[in-house]
Amino acid sequence: MKRVDFHGIECVELANDRLSLLASISVGPRILHCATPTGENLFAVLPEDTLECPGAGEFHFYGGHRLWAAPEDPRTTYLPDDRAVRLEPLEDGLRLTDSPLASSPLRKTLEIRLTPGCARAVVRHTLTNQGAASLRLAPWAITQFAPGGVAILPQCGAGPNDSPVLPNRRIAIWPYTDLGSEAIRWRDKAILVHAGLRQGKLKLGYPNPAGWLGYWREEALVVKRADYHPGADYFDLGSSSECYCDPRFLELETLGPAVQLEPGCSVEHTEVWSVHEHVRWTDDLAEIFSAADG
Repeated sequence: MKRVDFHGIECVELANDRLSLLASISVGPRILHCATPTGENLFAVLPEDTLECPGAGEFHFYGGHRLWAAPEDPRTTYLPDDRAVRLEPLEDGLRLTDSPLASSPLRKTLEIRLTPGCARAVVRHTLTNQGAASLRLAPWAITQFAPGGVAILPQCGAGPNDSPVLPNRRIAIWPYTDLGSEAIRWRDKAILVHAGLRQGKLKLGYPNPAGWLGYWREEALVVKRADYHPGADYFDLGSSSECYCDPRFLELETLGPAVQLEPGCSVEHTEVWSVHEHVRWTDDLAEIFSAADG
């Protein structure tokens, strides 16, 4: 397995003839780079960007993909992960497990597998409770994309058994979100978030029966799929999918249902990524939805 220095972070490359991923082994676990053979890194690169974790120092974004546990709490969510991870090669991928932290009972694992001959990856996220107390949480998978593109948050219309006079969708809105922002476009088939903010920030979340989120930039479309469980309890007013944006990056986030995680137990959450090239932007989003459904 090839080792690569990526902005001062030691990584290993996982690649086939259609897709290349760089997974960090000196920090994390993270996936810091995602590209097709002819394209640039689709992920944001943020080597110096941090969040303050009260009493524990700074959490480094680095960019790319990470695993957190919901709900968000700066004292626990922003715990630094600047330690080396354990690498286990797999037949068609690899497994990364973080180093134990005395300040956290959670153990994080990313298992990454590439589909041969396809620009497709399966990323399994695992949280393990190594503490002595039960924890209420949900796995929370977050991908930071480079600005300049558009996020596609698909909206499901009324089904055949839905009442035409009752609401069929709900949206969670974070307090710092300006609903009049020009970055947000409200469409029938999708909410679009343009990653071109010059100042401020915004975040939206919602239950997502469609099971996918997309990010389009320069004719490349990244699709993240995650199962939606109707009737399950999700944090953030029922959100299984979320989108955050500020001038530095745009995040597409998926969450699993909330669970009561007992000591010694684990919970898993799987995303399936696909990268589609030469996808044109059209006002009716036809090519976007065709690629996402393919």
